[in-house]
Amino acid sequence: MSGRSQAWSRAFVAVGFSALSVVACGKSGGTSSSGGAGTSSGGTSAGASVGSSGSSPAGGASATAGSSATSGGSVGSGGSSANAGGSGGASGASSSGAGAGGAAATTTFFVTSDTSKTGNLGGLSGADARCQALAAAAGFGAHTFHAYLSVEHDVNNANMAVNARDRIGTGPWYNALGVLLAQDVTALHALSGNPDLFVDEKGHKINGQYAGSATPLEHDILTGSSSAGMVLADETCADWTSSSASLTAEVGHSDGLGPGATSDPPYNSWNAAHVNGSCADTAPKGGAGRLYCFAIN
Repeated sequence: MSGRSQAWSRAFVAVGFSALSVVACGKSGGTSSSGGAGTSSGGTSAGASVGSSGSSPAGGASATAGSSATSGGSVGSGGSSANAGGSGGASGASSSGAGAGGAAATTTFFVTSDTSKTGNLGGLSGADARCQALAAAAGFGAHTFHAYLSVEHDVNNANMAVNARDRIGTGPWYNALGVLLAQDVTALHALSGNPDLFVDEKGHKINGQYAGSATPLEHDILTGSSSAGMVLADETCADWTSSSASLTAEVGHSDGLGPGATSDPPYNSWNAAHVNGSCADTAPKGGAGRLYCFAIN
């Protein structure tokens, strides 16, 4: 073979080798794009780039890999939605917790769940201590509670008369269910009894005359007060220090109902429905020696 022929032969081999290298590189790029399919949107870009530059069948395969990358991106987006849903769930749980704790945090009124056989409550101070102890046990003892009671002679106030309406703060008051009882003293004394509003510190209804009520009847709540919240002479069990059978006390109906479930006055009054049986036994006529307790702060 002549020198010129050998030169042409070597050039042909070199060109062929270069072509094979280009094809190999193209296939390698396609594999890279396929690997990109398992990644996020960055893989999609790689796949798309190879697809646009590849004019050979190998390049087309690379474009298909790019489509897989796009699909992978969609899954990633779905993952984001799942995370968003998770956040929503956490938010919902947080709201639920706030609602559960909110009632206790805002409770500023309740009917006592405990009872008293007689009208001897240890005076106003003894009644107030009873309210405070129940509030503390229920989780809202941070407030200062007073019993809604009137007296003719307050030993801690120069033996002056004290009206129930003047010793309970200014409101607003919310029951243990988180429901507004009254915005202020005026609104409070415009109310009628209501079994769904006048509940105990646990949120339980007081046994009354309403349909489906448990027994025995215990809706008579000690007050010693008129419907306006003023003291009634000789109707306070000697200022809540006596268990005498010859003395009586004024009571209200927590459910606002009288015999036969009548809501006619005065049976509808939550604080001045009638006089009880005696200070020796609060049960006759439908009582249990319960009290109304109001936060003063």
